[in-house]
Parts: sequence; structure tokens; C-alpha cells
Amino acid sequence: MPKSGLLLLLLSLLPAFLQAQSTASISGYVRDAETGETLISANVALQELNKGASTNTLGYYTITNIPAGRYKLLATYIGFRLSSQEITLEAGEKLRLDIDLVPESVQLEEVIVESDSDKEEQKNIGTIQVKTELINELPSVFEADVFRSIQLLPGVKAASDFSSGLYVRGGSPDQTLILLDRTTVYNPSHFFGFFSTFNPDAIKDVRLYKGGYPAEYGGRLGSVLAIYNKDGNRNEFGGSATVGLLASRILLEGPYSRGSWMLAVRRSTLEPLLAGLRQSIDSVPSLFYFLDVNGKVNFDAGENDKLSLAFYSGKDRVNFPFVDDAEFQLDYGNQTLSTNWTHIFSEKLFSNFVFTGSRYFNFPTFELATTQFERDNNIYDYSVKGDLEYLPNDRHQISTGFWAGALTLRLQDRFDGQDTFRSRIHNRYASVYVQDEWRPTQKWKITPGIRMNYFSDGSYFRAEPRVSVEYRASDRLRLQTAYGRYNQFLTLISNEAFSGFDVWLTSDQGVRPAYGDQFIVGAKTIPFKDYGFDVELYYRTMNDLFELDPFLPDAAGFLYADLFRVGEGYAYGAEFFFEKRVGRLTGFIGYTLGYTWRKFPSFNLELQGDNQTARFYPPKYDRRNDINLVGTYRLSRKWKFTASFNYATGQAYTKALGRYELQDFPFNNDDINVFTVGKVNASRLPDYHRLDISFSRTGTFFGIGEAEWQFQLINVYSRRNVWFYNFDFDENPVKRSEVPLLPILPSLSYTVDF
Repeated sequence: MPKSGLLLLLLSLLPAFLQAQSTASISGYVRDAETGETLISANVALQELNKGASTNTLGYYTITNIPAGRYKLLATYIGFRLSSQEITLEAGEKLRLDIDLVPESVQLEEVIVESDSDKEEQKNIGTIQVKTELINELPSVFEADVFRSIQLLPGVKAASDFSSGLYVRGGSPDQTLILLDRTTVYNPSHFFGFFSTFNPDAIKDVRLYKGGYPAEYGGRLGSVLAIYNKDGNRNEFGGSATVGLLASRILLEGPYSRGSWMLAVRRSTLEPLLAGLRQSIDSVPSLFYFLDVNGKVNFDAGENDKLSLAFYSGKDRVNFPFVDDAEFQLDYGNQTLSTNWTHIFSEKLFSNFVFTGSRYFNFPTFELATTQFERDNNIYDYSVKGDLEYLPNDRHQISTGFWAGALTLRLQDRFDGQDTFRSRIHNRYASVYVQDEWRPTQKWKITPGIRMNYFSDGSYFRAEPRVSVEYRASDRLRLQTAYGRYNQFLTLISNEAFSGFDVWLTSDQGVRPAYGDQFIVGAKTIPFKDYGFDVELYYRTMNDLFELDPFLPDAAGFLYADLFRVGEGYAYGAEFFFEKRVGRLTGFIGYTLGYTWRKFPSFNLELQGDNQTARFYPPKYDRRNDINLVGTYRLSRKWKFTASFNYATGQAYTKALGRYELQDFPFNNDDINVFTVGKVNASRLPDYHRLDISFSRTGTFFGIGEAEWQFQLINVYSRRNVWFYNFDFDENPVKRSEVPLLPILPSLSYTVDF
């Protein structure tokens, strides 16, 4: 390099160097004072400077370029008391300060902190953080459930009362990436898909990116659900035990000399009820149970190094006789393992590395008389992931990282002991990303980023540009917009009746990965004290959607690429969210107006001139109008009342119009039945609505610990919402009957914290 060029480089770096010498920084973890758990998205601010930061997903914060002086440092987190302390910073000082926040059991007044970063993480466009308290408080069918709670948010919908799959902004369940401690989970469902595999006792934080998600994530067209397990109590041994009608749970946690540990177990307790029902009802499972085990061990290697090992194992076993000499035997579940290393290089450079392993297994058996159909379906996913956060100054926060792994899908079908289908798909994948959270002024935040993806089968390389912009018009109003390109290399072949038969397939040579663009605009407001009102508008495209061709009579003999049909789709809508977060009465009202469409060649044809052309139709993910009201009222120090009301436009379906017979068909002595149907999904089931309520009472359990009774009533006015229609073609005219969803159901549980 010429001497003049070197001199110019040194001169350009001199201001930053001098600023670093004349200013100070502060960094550390924010924790729960009672348990030692780190808090995600806690807010830390210097009151005099109107300057602050939010903790990342590991509970770490950094504030840099602070002029030397004396300040009041404030830290806040919803449900915890305000922390306030005086600090003095010298020029060039790098203060390491961990902050412990005390839980506030009853928070009746909101604490307002004037800071650019106040509640910033929760307010990012398309992002919602779901508190575990809400999951446990909401009325639920037998069992508190993560997915059921998320389905109450704007833009998120369920297939039915009997399915925990997530329909996010018009997307299918496979368009949502589901992560448990940064490990992919492929089929997180229990009890025929009735609820999710995630034990609420073991969960610390739930974060849903409904769209426009950052460059850190990829692999799905629509959304990301990131779930983090608890680290375990770092101060004292404790736990909780819950006895319920469907399942019972126990959580144990505590410290040891170099860290903490956590173990949570959940098992079904429905067997005695099923045994009683079998005495009078034939179609009751002869065997049924599910089991979940979550565990985590943390090791503090030093002030700047933390290690953790987290695991999950869950399975379902069901034997279900449905006619004489016929039975389903179901055995399926998930197993995950992740090893995490967090290293703090300096107050400006933070890193996290994860090694993950995930397995999904599914071994259904169908037995008719002495003839068996068996399936072995396994998914193995091993990966390594690294993320770095660098803060060169208070205007930029640069994030970069990689994610690489190997994915194996094995599928084998056997009929009467003979192999009928066998497949093994092995892929390698890799991605890198970089993004910069740039704050040119106090009012603007611009976050450009890009993600590069590689998928081995087909040797596909894909680039995904992302950008989001936020303008803080005032302390009460934020205007936001985001754009992103997303790719998906997997597709889920889903069974309508039971999620245990779901099969994942991948893109390959001749089967291009699906891709789409998302456009979002929104506004986050505080219309008046203690209330929030958010609005988001979205539009998203879905191209090269690939799924198994339903018109192929038999897959045997076809090339892999010929098994699929390829289509397109799009979705758009508006979401409104009004909430009250503090006081004796808390809750929210959410409304979504959403449309989604699909189109596949040679499907849903319409005559245009002399040609037949495929036309768009609304898939089952289309819900149009969706309203959710959730409220909690603290009646007294011991009693609390929670209610949840849901209304949604009925699901689209294809109407059966009738049947006719062709008699005396040539060369065939049998009559030929022909069924006629209406246009694809042109009809609608009746609108869905349901009211659930819950009363809870806190107390003590013989002086051992705190206890809580929870009394719930699901579907209070016993609305018999329609699951689907059943058509009897032996009747003339065709007879239609309704297959209803849940009736009114009571539920009772008892929890002891010790």
C-alpha cells in the first residue's frame, strides 16, 4: 500500500480511536433475581442520555460510547420491578454490570422509561413475544399449550380444535420454521395433533416472527417460531408439580457449584378415563400415552464463557381399534439435542455457537385381520450454527453468522411383510448472513441484510435480500416497513386426519425450491397510557410451490421430479392489535382480515374461449375474518378470572353435489358411480366461534410452597362448530351430515410450586 494511502487509513481510524479512549461502555446480563434466569428483551437505559439497549436472546446487553460522568441506570422488564442505580463512568472504562430484576407478583402501575430502546425488541415489525404467564393463564382444552396461545394472535390461525398446526398469514404449517433452543423440530404435536409437544413448565421465552423476519433465519417461506427452554434456578433448588385431567407435569431445577440445571417431565394421565369409556364405547384407544422430557445443564466456564447442553425427547403411543379385526398402531415423536457455547470477546463483540441434532420418527401400523401395512419414517438433521454481534459504535450493530448441516429423510412402506416403497434422501445445506442495524439519527433505524443459501440436491444457490426501516415519529408512534426474499427447500405432505402420517420431502434436480417475497408496513402506537395499538398490512407471494400430484394413481415407476405438481400463490391482509398490559384488568383484542390463494396447473379448470385454464382458489388456510378477545381480571389477591372468545370465517371446502350411475357399461357388468362436485373450495363451512373461561385460586400447600387451583370451562355455550361434512351417496337426494368439533368441556388442574 502506498505510504499516502496508509496515512489516510490511519487518519480515518483516528477519530474512532480517540472516541473510544474518551468514552466508556457498560455491558452485562439481565437476570431474574429469584431464579437467576436471563431475561430476553429486557430494557436497560441511561436516564440522562435517553440512550439504552435491549438484551439479546441470551439476556446480554451492551451500551457503548458513553461520555464520562455520573448516571442513573434503569432496567425494566414486563412483570418485574424497575431497577434503578447510580453509576459513575470514567473515560475509557469498560464496566461489566449484571442486573438482577425482582419479579412483581401484582403490577398495578406501568413504569415508563424514556429511552430509544424501550420495548424495542417486542416492537419490531412482524414480531411478537409471548409470555409464559399468558400460556398458563389462558383457558385450554385439558392442557396449557404454546401453539393454542399463539393461535390467538392476529395473523395466526389453527386448522381446527383437533389440530395444533399453525396457519400464519395464509401459509401452510410447513412454511413456519420451528426452533427449540435453536434446534429444528419437524412435527411438534401430541395426541393426534391436538396440542403441541412443548411443555409450558420448561419454557422461558416464545418469539414469533410472523413475516419479514431478519437475515439470521431462513429455510421457510413464511414465519419463524423460536422457543427457548429455561436455564434452571441458579439460586436455590425448587420446582413445581401439576395434576390435570389429560396430563400431569413435574419440574425440578436448581444450582450447582458452576451453574444450574433443569429437568421437566410431562406424561398423559388420561388412561383411567379411557379404560372406563372402553366398557361402554367400542371406538376408544386400547392403548394411549404420551411422554415429554426436557432437560438443560449450564456450565459457567468463566465470566465471558458459558456452556449449556439441552435435550428434548417426546413420543406418542396409540393403539386404536375402529372396526372388527382392524386397528391403527401409532408410534411417533421427536428428539433434539443442542450444545451451546457463548463467548464474550469484548464489550463490543458477542458470539454464540450451537451444535444441534434433531430426529423425527414415525412408525404407524395399520392391521386388517392378519394383513399389515407398516411405515418407517425417519428424519435426521445435524447442524452447526454460529452468530456474532459486533457494535463498532452506537450507530451500528452488525450481525453475521452461518448455519450448515446434513439432512437425511428415510421412508419405507411394507404391505403384508413385503417392501412396497423405499426412499432415502440425503442433503447437505449451508447458509451465511450479514445484517447491519444502522441508526443514522435517534428517529431512524434501518436494517439491511442478506442471506445466502446452498442446498446440495439440485445444487441450488439462492440469495435472500432483506431490509426493514423504522421511523420514530414520536415517543408514542413508530412507523415501520420491511421487505424480504425467502426460499424453502422442503415440503410437507400432510394427512388431513392425523398429523402422524405427515411426510417431509425436498427439492431436487428438476424440482426447484419454492420462493417468495414479503412486503409489510405497520404502525406501533401508544394511544394513551397503559394501552398499545398496532396495525400491520402485508402482501406475500409464493412461487414454485411443489407438492405430490394427487392425480397420480401410483408413484411406482415415476422419476422423482414427475411425482410433483408445481403451483403458485399469494396472500394479503391487515392485522389490528389493541392491548392493555398493566393493571387489574389486562388483555387484548386482535382482528385479522386476510386473503390467500393457490393455483396449480390442470386443477380447478375454467373454460376461457377454446382453452381450459387453471384458476386461483382459496386453500384451507384462508380464513378471511378472524377476531380474538382475551382478558384477565384479578378479582382479589387470590382469585383471578380469564376469558377468551374466538370468531373466524368458516373454512373453505369443495361441495359434493351428487352422484349418478352408468348402468350396463360395455365390457363391465358392474354399475359405474360418478360423483359430481362444485368448484374447488368455493363453499364455506359455518362461521366458527367459541367462548372459554377460567377461574384460578392461589394459596399454599401445607406450608411447603405456593399452590394454584385452575377451573376451566371450554366452549361455554356449547357451540357445535362444524369440523367437516359427511355425505351419504346411498341416499337420493344425497344426505349431508355434520361432524362437529368440541362440545362444552370442563377441566380442572392443581399446581404446587416448591
